[in-house]
Amino acid sequence: MMPQSNVLVIAPLRMEREAELRQLLGSMNREPGTADPRNALVPFAAFPQLHFARFVILADRTVGDLKKAYGVAAPDYPLSLAFIADFDGTADAFRADLARRAGAGLARIFSCCRDFAPGAHIAADIAAWMKARETPAATLYGTWRGRTVLQVHEENTLRLALQSHLQAKANSLREKRPAEVHAELRAFTQAEMRAGRLTLTPPPPTPLGWWLRNAAHFVFVPLLLLILTPLLILYLPFFLFQLRSREKSDPEIAPRVEACYEAELARIEDFDVTNQFTAMGSVKPGLFRRCTLAYLLWLLNWTTRHIYVRGQLARVGTIHFARWVFLNHKRRLLFASNYDGSLETYMDDFINKVGWGLNLVFSNGVGYPTTRWLILDGSKDEQKFKYFLRRHELPTNVWYKAYPGLTAFDLKRNTLIREGIERSSLSETELKQWVALF
Repeated sequence: MMPQSNVLVIAPLRMEREAELRQLLGSMNREPGTADPRNALVPFAAFPQLHFARFVILADRTVGDLKKAYGVAAPDYPLSLAFIADFDGTADAFRADLARRAGAGLARIFSCCRDFAPGAHIAADIAAWMKARETPAATLYGTWRGRTVLQVHEENTLRLALQSHLQAKANSLREKRPAEVHAELRAFTQAEMRAGRLTLTPPPPTPLGWWLRNAAHFVFVPLLLLILTPLLILYLPFFLFQLRSREKSDPEIAPRVEACYEAELARIEDFDVTNQFTAMGSVKPGLFRRCTLAYLLWLLNWTTRHIYVRGQLARVGTIHFARWVFLNHKRRLLFASNYDGSLETYMDDFINKVGWGLNLVFSNGVGYPTTRWLILDGSKDEQKFKYFLRRHELPTNVWYKAYPGLTAFDLKRNTLIREGIERSSLSETELKQWVALF
């Protein structure tokens, strides 16, 4: 299995070059916000390991809410550029490959940042500069662990070939039992592979170091929770008292965004079956909220690393990759995701299926709709929640997806089709479920 990795590089801008940077990023796009895969600066399609990538200028429009809600002076956060990527393999290998093959374009982009000054060895210097400015995620989610970009493309080609064969042989296959259809399609696939028209690359071996680290993390978090349980139980009444006293007084800030900003956000959406989402905002002031949010994201990260690894985050199956990232010493939170469907259906999906989960995390943000006991109410006030989320959203300047036209459901279906093809026999129930995938 080839594990996925990610990078998030954040660097403050040279303010006098903001307009130049926006123009550079805009030149990379085929449609507003959506990258030309072979653009001259960073030709994303040239990197076979890359699933998703984006450049986004982090301009926090809501930082003034701290003063409005709590009388706290708004911090003077610098305008920054973020580069986010999800890919197969290690971060070191990806950075080196990216800098080697797109070094000139990256140099033009990153030269708009304050402290970018590569030396004679531009590729190595860019890779090192990126690594030094990476911000780790508090929580990461990937829809299907180990599924590579190559696998996505090969499995989609397999599915299309099988569907064409089924259509061509519809009359002869209509009367056959599922086991006979399965045997026919297996024989067809094997013949196509021998002829070189289909390829199903075996998964590479799982790196030993990754396996050991993952196994250690799987054991360590529950063990630490077990050790801390007596202390957590003792603290629970104090936590609940502090929580409710804050929930009763924390103000809501969820007006509808200005029509012009709504139009700016809508302008970069719905060019594909998948969309991007980037949002940021301030964590409610005080150690209590920062610690609560850090603890919850720490727990959530364990579940996304060990439980939600095959196609769903809780009951939501429309997300490809997502991350929650602390900024500025846990005083701000950045959220970025790649999801299927429209933003409206995306929000409805979460509200209806895991609204309590939204409350757990985002209720620690300034202005969030009022919650009770951390999980109740909040996002259930649907209109306020949607206004809150839209208000914290940022326009993504450049966004790339390696497999346009394919949803997370499509990828899961294609993987299940391949798994069925590679098995010589299936039970009667498995056969019926497998044939139904077509």
